Amino acid sequence: MTKESDASAGTALAGGELVRLEGVTKRFGTNTVLDDLNFSVDPGKHVTLIGPSGSGKTTILRLLMTLTKPDEGTITVDGERLFPAPEQQIREVRKKIGMVFQQFNLFPNMSVLRNITEAPVRVLGMSKDEAEARARELLDLVGLADKCDARPTRLSGGQQQRVAIARALAMRPRVLLLDEVTSALDPELVAGVLDLLRDIARSTDITMLCVTHEMGFARDISDQVLMFDSGRVIEAGPPEQIFGDPEQERTREFLSAVL
Repeated sequence: MTKESDASAGTALAGGELVRLEGVTKRFGTNTVLDDLNFSVDPGKHVTLIGPSGSGKTTILRLLMTLTKPDEGTITVDGERLFPAPEQQIREVRKKIGMVFQQFNLFPNMSVLRNITEAPVRVLGMSKDEAEARARELLDLVGLADKCDARPTRLSGGQQQRVAIARALAMRPRVLLLDEVTSALDPELVAGVLDLLRDIARSTDITMLCVTHEMGFARDISDQVLMFDSGRVIEAGPPEQIFGDPEQERTREFLSAVL
């Protein structure tokens, strides 16, 4: 995960890593947000990124979503290069990645059903009937089977985030990115969305890469937790180690502040 573990990371790549960042650096002006970052995620694993605001966690998700590009280094997804790569290849690899944002980003002029079917039809070339059948299954999964025809503006924040989760899953991504998905919700709605994500984590084999300040959620769903500080992974391990007996003083300071 860190530079010291590059050799073992290389071994894991031969075994089929799903996501790999190697030597990734990202700057915004004079601010280095990611500093020669190396880490990987294996298929089916749930990896959570924790750390103070500004430590680079969300930038990693934005790189994987191709919303921004690294200044240095390589990013590989499912054995294919995401960066650097030709634009057509970037678009194809990007189809394997789904993301749920802090803000729901639903189309207010479309029904819930169409919000979920639009991308599978337009991007994946799925038939309308197949996309709608899949959307209805997913709405049932997220507890909104009766909201197909509703407009997003008629839903609560928690319901809108559930639709956003269904929309991301509708693309059948290999990896699902979760960026502080409860931060825009009223406190009483947070538990329901986190419970839904716990159910998805336990009942599917989807790979998850999650940025969150909900430490209880991170402890519950994670196979591995990465502690970030100043654009680097300073500690990595299973949740029982990171939350129960962290090695780094910076990790202990951060957890004592947020727990």
